[in-house]
Amino acid sequence: MKNQGGGHGHVIVVTYPAQGHINPLLQFAKRLASKGLKATLATTHYTLKSINTTTIGVEPISDGYDGGGFELAPSLEAYLESFRAVGSKTLAELIIKFSGSDSPVNCVIYDSLLPWAHEAARQFGIIGIIFLTNSASVCSLYCRIHRGDLSFPVQKEKVPLLMPGLPPLELSEMPSFLAQPSDHSPYLALIMEKFGI
Repeated sequence: MKNQGGGHGHVIVVTYPAQGHINPLLQFAKRLASKGLKATLATTHYTLKSINTTTIGVEPISDGYDGGGFELAPSLEAYLESFRAVGSKTLAELIIKFSGSDSPVNCVIYDSLLPWAHEAARQFGIIGIIFLTNSASVCSLYCRIHRGDLSFPVQKEKVPLLMPGLPPLELSEMPSFLAQPSDHSPYLALIMEKFGI
């Protein structure tokens, strides 16, 4: 991926600010940088101070709760809505910031919980690519639900669940919202939309 100035491409990697999301995308950004691309990790103001790296750039975007992240939000729904509204605006500002530099952004890779990042990239004619931080076995579960091979919510009576290439799976080894969807409905809505469920 070359940019118009003849240099290597510049990728912004946008992470959801939670355990299990930041590190996979941070490591991926470092890997891209090791291959010659300019990589910039975009994370919330609150999580910015926990990122320690010298091999990639790290830039803040806002979730609307800069002083404490989702702990300050009245609900998960309110947090996700604020992050969508404010995050897409500040991601656009970050893209604009780099547009006048010698390494304008030509790709945005975003966490699967942040579909609005794709729209932010598209408004600048930039490629947007989703990054799934969950395991292949979890993706397989979602696919089975989508195809109708597995009931949703997953019934206790149907476990252990047998899937090709995996040991029998108990409910405790699956994402909790597959058995109790109401406990995580805002996340569930994002995931179900992503997998067409």
